[in-house]
Amino acid sequence: MDKDRIKGAAKEVSGSIKEAAGKVTGDRETEAEGKVEKNVGTAQNAFGKVKDAIRNA
Repeated sequence: MDKDRIKGAAKEVSGSIKEAAGKVTGDRETEAEGKVEKNVGTAQNAFGKVKDAIRNA
């Protein structure tokens, strides 16, 4: 498993937590940061999957 997949998954989880915390507290800035972090993590995870697929081909 590629390290980008691991880091991406961690960012997704972290972003989800930050987004939820922003919703609960009513802090739109924290909520937005969480969404961005979650999307960056999703992209990084996808990039790692592609690297794994190329390596396994």
